[in-house]
Formats: sequence, C-alpha cells, structure tokens
Amino acid sequence: MSAIDHLLHANKTYTASFPGPRPRRPRLRLAVITCMDSRLDLFGALGLEVGDAHLIRNAGGLPTEDALRSLALSQRYLGTREVVIIHHTDCGMEGFDDAAFRTELAAEAGDEPRWDVPGFTDVHAAMRRSIATVRACTWLPYREDVRGFIFDIATARIDEVD
Repeated sequence: MSAIDHLLHANKTYTASFPGPRPRRPRLRLAVITCMDSRLDLFGALGLEVGDAHLIRNAGGLPTEDALRSLALSQRYLGTREVVIIHHTDCGMEGFDDAAFRTELAAEAGDEPRWDVPGFTDVHAAMRRSIATVRACTWLPYREDVRGFIFDIATARIDEVD
C-alpha cells in the first residue's frame, strides 16, 4: 500500500467519527509557528483540538517572509492574538548549509531559488532571533504576546526561551 493509499484509507475511518465543521476563527485565538518535522505531535503535546489554533509549519519553524504572511492573515482576518514559536531539538536545520544547498539547486535546476533556507547552530539563539523577528514585523497588529519554546523530541517536553 502506498503512503497516499494509506491516507485515503485512514480518511474513510476518520470521517465516520468526524464531529462536523469548526468555526473558521481559531477558538484559542492562537497561532503557532513551528517546524515541519514529522516527529512534532503538537495536538497531543499541547492539548490542542482541531479548530483551536492556526499551525504554520516550515523547515526549522522560522518566521520566514511566507510564515509572516500567513501570520498577518491569521491576525488581521481570522482573529488570532497570541503567537507561539516552537523550535525543537535534533532539527534538520541545525548546521544546515544554505549556500551549498542553493548552489546544488541552481546546478540541478538551472536557476537559483529566490528564497533561502537559513540554518542555525544554536537552537536557543535561533529562537531569540525568531521572537525578535515576529515582534518587529509591522504587518502584525498583535506583536506583544509572542513566546518561544524548544520542544524536546526525546520527551515531548517544551521549555520556554526568554
């Protein structure tokens, strides 16, 4: 069975107990920017239910221009007010060489991407930069309630970064 066939089968089972549609606006008025890493079960680890929060995921959980675009829409049109940023231990972006990656893509595809993939060497320092980036984003009307956490993939514990 392919991965997609697995998803289709799981969806048939899920729809049998689906409680119905949720409101468009997140119930907790919360947006979470986090990594796309498949080991992060945010619903379980944070006690979230479908419809509670917007989850904005990308490589590294970094507030890139695209993540900030989504966050601006989340706040301005869908009512979120608080922002949580979650990075994690053993992240694939730790020590990632953006310049080498971009060179490889350009060589294989024939053109260089217009986006970058910034890596980091210190997850706590990356979190402090991420918090500062969100707080400095003038597109966001609600920038004061931004908090950052490191998710430990070995224990699922989150620790706040000051």
